[in-house]
Amino acid sequence: QVQVVESGGGLVQPGGSLTLSCVCSGSNGPYYTAWYRQAPGKQRELVATITPGGIANFEDSVKGRFTIFRNNTKNTVYLQMNNLQPDDTGVYYCNPAQFWGQGTQVTVSP
Repeated sequence: QVQVVESGGGLVQPGGSLTLSCVCSGSNGPYYTAWYRQAPGKQRELVATITPGGIANFEDSVKGRFTIFRNNTKNTVYLQMNNLQPDDTGVYYCNPAQFWGQGTQVTVSP
């Protein structure tokens, strides 16, 4: 049974940084993995993706601020977020292949 667990969220001031982790256990990965986020009252949106080989892509609003990388020996994908802004607030979800985690809350506030 595949389990996806995100961690690393929290409360940070504008301009701050957080690194989210996504561990995918019980799987035959590595998988193509995406990070999504959902702000209150808004639809879930794609933030970044990474292939099993490490090729990354980013949504325009996070380019230059977010980095996605992975450690396949640890079945973990990371989302490093720098210069966070209030618009980055939301629940961040990891999506390896067809699997989903429960999400981790990121709040950016003075």
